[in-house]
Amino acid sequence: MKSLNFNHLRYFWAVAHEGSLTRAAEQLNLSQSSLSVQIQKLEHQMGHPLFERVGKRLVLTEAGQISLDYADTVFQAGDELMSTLDGRPQASRQVLRVGALTTLSRNFQLEFLRPLVGRADVELIVRSGTTRDLFAQLEAHAIDVVLSNSAAQRDARAPFRNHLLNQQPVSLVGRPRPDKLPFRFPEDLRSEPILLPSLDSDIRVGFDRLLDLAGIRPIILAEVDDMAMLRLLAREREGVTLAPPIIVRDELESGVLVEHCRIPQLTESFYAIIQNRRFPNQLLGELLARYERPDPSPSVD
Repeated sequence: MKSLNFNHLRYFWAVAHEGSLTRAAEQLNLSQSSLSVQIQKLEHQMGHPLFERVGKRLVLTEAGQISLDYADTVFQAGDELMSTLDGRPQASRQVLRVGALTTLSRNFQLEFLRPLVGRADVELIVRSGTTRDLFAQLEAHAIDVVLSNSAAQRDARAPFRNHLLNQQPVSLVGRPRPDKLPFRFPEDLRSEPILLPSLDSDIRVGFDRLLDLAGIRPIILAEVDDMAMLRLLAREREGVTLAPPIIVRDELESGVLVEHCRIPQLTESFYAIIQNRRFPNQLLGELLARYERPDPSPSVD
């Protein structure tokens, strides 16, 4: 059985957190060349490269990110040991790093993560961002999964895997209107103002296509790319709002908003997007096991 050299692991841990051999060498009071040799010895012992150089930066490989997670655990365990002996016990935790589009429903994110929320042995790190930023973090192994309402394109350069988690109907919601007749879609949109997701949204594209076929130009109150803001505006403004009901679930249950009509042939899909890894995150595996669906990934020739 291989025996891990913990001095080498400590050196790697310092370089990974500093992101620089020079700064880590200064911190450890070693020469840069000596530190580089120690890292190479650890890589040889593990049988995997831990860093790759991108320009002037050192970037963790997948094996490097896994090793860093374990190194964090190892040295945290040492701190916990000292704390326990000092009468201040701590608990070790597993980590799951999640990236979510800024436009994605918070209710959906919570539903996906709910099995891990509140677990004392789990640390959840949730980052919001654009598709481009989050995919870059996924490729760099800085996050374990991207939550999105659009599937990622798959090609040889970016071998992402799409897990279809759910498909939700899309509706027109708004304040209760007891003095009006039931909403007629699409006819009433000739006069009823509407709040819409931005043009970047898949459901907006499908909705615009339906109105074009009906020859209707809607009265647009606002176009919003943040679902949390769309939800707030739906509560404050007259007219109707195009949204999946999950986004305004609490308002529908309380009666602040009502569902006026479902939009035929229009749904929003929710995906968990991952990158093929030799060392998958076990916490993520637990979450994805709840959704056993085929991979509907668009392919690129």
